Formats: sequence, structure tokens, C-alpha cells
Amino acid sequence: MARKSTDAPAVGRRGFLKGAALSGAAAITATEARAIPALPKSTVSATYPGPTQVAMETQPPNPDPATQTSSGGDFMVDVIQSTGIDYLFMMCASSFRGLHEAVLNHGGNKPEIIVCNHEEIAVAMAHGYAKIEGKPQAMICHGVVGLQHAAMGIYNAWCDRAPVVTLIGNILEADKRLPGAEWAHSAIDPGALVRDFTKWDDQPASLQHFADSMVRAVKIASTPPMAPVLVSLDAELQENPIENREKLKIPKLTVQLPAMGDSGALAEAAKQLVGAEAPVIIVDRMARTPAGMPRLIELAEALQCAVVDVGGRMNFPSRHPLNQTFRARAVIAQADVIIGIEVNDLWGQLNAHSDRVVRSNRPVAKATAKTITIGNRDMLIKANDQDFGRYQAVDLAISGDGEASLPMLTELVKKYADDGRKSAFAERGKKVAAAGKTLLDANLSNATIGWDASPITTAQMCAELYAQIKDDDWSLVGTSVGMTWPRMLWDMKKPYSWNGGSGGGGVGYNAPASLGAALANKKHGRLTVTLQGDGDFMMCPQTLWTAAHHKIPILYVMHNNRAYHQEYMYLQAMADRHQRGVRNTQIGTTIIDPNVDYATVARGFGVYGEGPISDPKDLGPALKRALAVVRRGEPALVDVVSDPR
Repeated sequence: MARKSTDAPAVGRRGFLKGAALSGAAAITATEARAIPALPKSTVSATYPGPTQVAMETQPPNPDPATQTSSGGDFMVDVIQSTGIDYLFMMCASSFRGLHEAVLNHGGNKPEIIVCNHEEIAVAMAHGYAKIEGKPQAMICHGVVGLQHAAMGIYNAWCDRAPVVTLIGNILEADKRLPGAEWAHSAIDPGALVRDFTKWDDQPASLQHFADSMVRAVKIASTPPMAPVLVSLDAELQENPIENREKLKIPKLTVQLPAMGDSGALAEAAKQLVGAEAPVIIVDRMARTPAGMPRLIELAEALQCAVVDVGGRMNFPSRHPLNQTFRARAVIAQADVIIGIEVNDLWGQLNAHSDRVVRSNRPVAKATAKTITIGNRDMLIKANDQDFGRYQAVDLAISGDGEASLPMLTELVKKYADDGRKSAFAERGKKVAAAGKTLLDANLSNATIGWDASPITTAQMCAELYAQIKDDDWSLVGTSVGMTWPRMLWDMKKPYSWNGGSGGGGVGYNAPASLGAALANKKHGRLTVTLQGDGDFMMCPQTLWTAAHHKIPILYVMHNNRAYHQEYMYLQAMADRHQRGVRNTQIGTTIIDPNVDYATVARGFGVYGEGPISDPKDLGPALKRALAVVRRGEPALVDVVSDPR
């Protein structure tokens, strides 16, 4: 039985099993919320300047012989506002000072500037926001140096098919660059740095060219298959007066409707699914909008078949009786028809793999199983980066957006299913649901192993958290690498219950992308939580300053295993393979000596922090206090010293 605390009840092992829904800790009261101490507020806005700086900053600027009443940046702001972009994520820089000033003084800080202390943070925040809100957002970076900082974030967005509009300041004309940094930070073709993993880029040479390109960029990024785009903004174009403003036109943004699969091909797919004895639906990045989930539910229930959700998006409710995600191998092995909808790597789903001694693989699916795909993955592949996975031959490949194609496919399934097939479907559905219930019960039981141990198990950490948020309108926007307990145990049933992964597996994604998602959730009043890996956090800890500065409510629960643990395991496996022992494998893979106090780091950035917590009896109360901070509209972090996985 879990130990008790006078501050807040923990989720006891027996109670956890009995509830089967991870219920336990009560919501904090308003009185208790007010009792949570607030962080001290600074009384000055910046370091106090010296007398010379005071004299400079308190006097009106000297008259400039080249004064102007408008700038190209003003028109650029008008164009950006016309596209519906809400936020401009940025770290300030001289190469886009013209646009920056125009956003503030001409545009009234619309789109709203979100200050980020690294360009990778800016891209990842736009990425996370876009996935929750379903619309592209923009970031801007400084020349080639800022773009190289942003490149990892852009690559993640590319692999994840997320619509991020990247803007970059540049000084194209060599005779206009000042000596020094402006040469090192400029390029003839800056888009070349990221062209392998952007969908489109341009470098406008006039304001009208910019208007056309900016609107085109938003349209291209938003059209499935979605992906990041880049527009380079010449500094003089931003800063110089506008000539012939009345001749400049802002084109209308018309978002392209997603292409639906061919009706004849969908009819053939429906016939095969209706005739199958054990069909399986596999989905990955299918749900582009909130309509995706109900459409998939309707198809799955029409067939009463197993669904495997790879988890690139929130495609299917975790507790739905037909959800067999964590029985994927078993249902795929039994399938006679397999349909993959917007699956990034179907070969990876249909085969088992090993990298021990000699890399090998074996098929999981039967050789006789018919395979069908619906999606637009093959419509956007580049040569250099290999994020598309191994080639998988299929029997029927349908080009078109998966979500847009589902309504017709479902209607055709219903049309072709006679009463006899519907009766068979119903029996199949009962068997699938029973197998899923058995697995859920096993997962609930397995989650109690090591309960009340120290370090705290990841299962208990997830259970304690869910018990305190389950009655809120919550959104889990990220997890550390390999963290599957929430999708195994929590009742995820809303389109924003889960936000998918990074796409490219780039370390440093989760902290800022979760914050971008929290910014999107804020306007809807949702409670945002993320399970934050310590190794990922070490890449972009300054994300917390942005959370505090912009008052974005989010709870970071730090999965602090004090290691880059996936690499630790790989190194142990390699040492074991060579029969050299594992005693040295902590070198280069662990985050110890010294241990990082993430709660102190959080407080240093102005975020409420608790921990490090290693005693399970302290976890529930700490989460309760931190959630009270988040519910009142501020960010918080709880540092949990926990098991590796």
C-alpha cells in the first residue's frame, strides 16, 4: 500500500488497480491554490545602465537626414497579418530589425512576438503550436548563423510533416553589407542550408515579390503533405521607404483543399476490407484536424476491426475497445488485409528487427496478407535525407489525404457489407475488444510493479500525474523517449489528448514544442502537461524563461533518470556483444557528478520548481502544488528522480 501524506493522497497500488482508471488524488481547492507561494517578482526590468547609457537612452534620437514615414517592413507586416498567422517566434537580430520594428509599431505587435533564447526553440514552439491548433505559425532567424541554429528544429518539422513558416533576415547585395558580421552572416542562397528538408523556399527581390511569396509559403506549408517552408527577407527591403504603395497588392490566401483518394481505388479497398476475416487498420499521421478521430472511429466500428495507432498524431481513443496498439504484433500477424493510412514507415510496422551481432529482420505479417495504403507520403520525398523508411511493396496504393478519404471509404464499406457480413463483424469486434481488455488489465497490473520504490517508477509517476488531472480538460503534449505508459493507461479520447512525437527524433524538441502546444491550448483553457526527459531538456533549458516571460501555463514533469538512457542501453548492449563488461558504459552517457537540480534551474528562469523528488510519498503532494500554479496560469516544473523507462 502506498504511503500517505497529510498534504495530498498518493495513488496507492491497490487503489490504482481497483480504480482501473488511475483515479485518486482530489483536485486542489481555490483556498489551497492561493496558498501556493508565488515566485518573487523583479522590481527592475533590466540591469541598471551606467550614466553614459542613461544619457543616450533618455534623450531623443538625433535627427536623421534620411527620415521616412513608412518602411517595407510595414507592408510585410500587413501581408503576414493577412495570412492569419498568430505568433512570430523569434530571437532578436539585426538582419530583421526592419520587420521587428514594424511588427511592434505598425502592426501593434500582431502577429504577437514570442521571445525565444535560441532559434531551435523558436522553430519547435511553432511546430508544437501548429500541431495543436492545426494552422501554420512563423519563426524568424538571423542570417545563416541563426538558420543553422534553427536547422534541427526545421528537420524535426520536416520529418513530422508540420507546417512551419521560417523567415530569415539576409543582406543579399554585397555592396550594401557593413564590414564584419554582415558578411559572415549573409549568403547568396541561404535556403540552400535547409533545402533538403524544406518543402519550398524563396528569396524575394521586391515587396510585391514578398507578398506573393509569403502567401504562397503559407499555402504550400498548409497543403498536405504539410512541411516547413522558408522565405528570405532582404534587410534593405524591410527597412527602406515604400515606393508606390498604392501599386502593391496583397494576394488572397486560399487554402488548398486536401486531395481525396481516387473513388474507384477506394471502392476496391472497401471491397477487400469487407471481405476480410481479420482486417487491421494502421494509422500514424492521419488526423490533421479534430475531424480525423471521429472519422477513423466510424470506419473502425463499421468493420469492427483492430486499430493500431503508431502515435504520430492523436488518431484513435486509447480506451476504445478496438484499439490494439499495444497488441500490434499479434493482430498484424493474424491479419489477412492490412490498410495503412498516412503511415510514415509501413515496412517498419510489418517486420520485426534486431541490431544485435548482425542486423536482421523477419516479417510479422503473413505473406498472403493483402496490403493497402492511403496517404500522400510518396508525394514529398527528398533524395538526401532518409526519413521515409524502407520501401514496402503493397497491393493497392492510393494517393490522397487519409483524413479526407475516410468518409468515402467508410460509406463504401457500409454499402458493401450485407447483413451476413455485419453479423460476422459484430462477433469479430467482441473478440477484439476482449483481447484489448485483457491487455489493459495486464498493463494496469504491470504498472504497480515496484510501486513505492526509489527511484520512482515511470509507471507510478504517470499514474500519480493522471490521477490529479483526469477530471480536467487536459492535453499531454509530449513525453521523454520511450515513455509509453500514458498511451497504455490514460483515457485519451480528445483530438488534443496527445500531440505526437518530434518526427525526426532530434533531442531538444520536447521542451520547446510542448511550450508551443501549451500556448495553443491556453486560449482554449486546457490544462497542459508534458513528461520531460532530462537529456532533451539539457539542450534547451532556456525554454523555461520563455514560459515564465509570456506566462504560458504548463506543467513539466521531469523524467530525471540522470542519463541519455537510450544511448546508455545501446552502449551496454555493444559492450555485452563484445564480452567486455558494462562497468564503463556510464562514461559519456550519464548526467551525474554533479547531478542536475532541475527545480533550481526552473526557479532561476522564473518558473515554479519542486524537487528533486526521490521518495514516492512526496510525489503526489508536489504534483498537487505544481498543478495549482499551472491552474492559476503560470508554468511549473516537478523534478522526479525516476527509473530509466
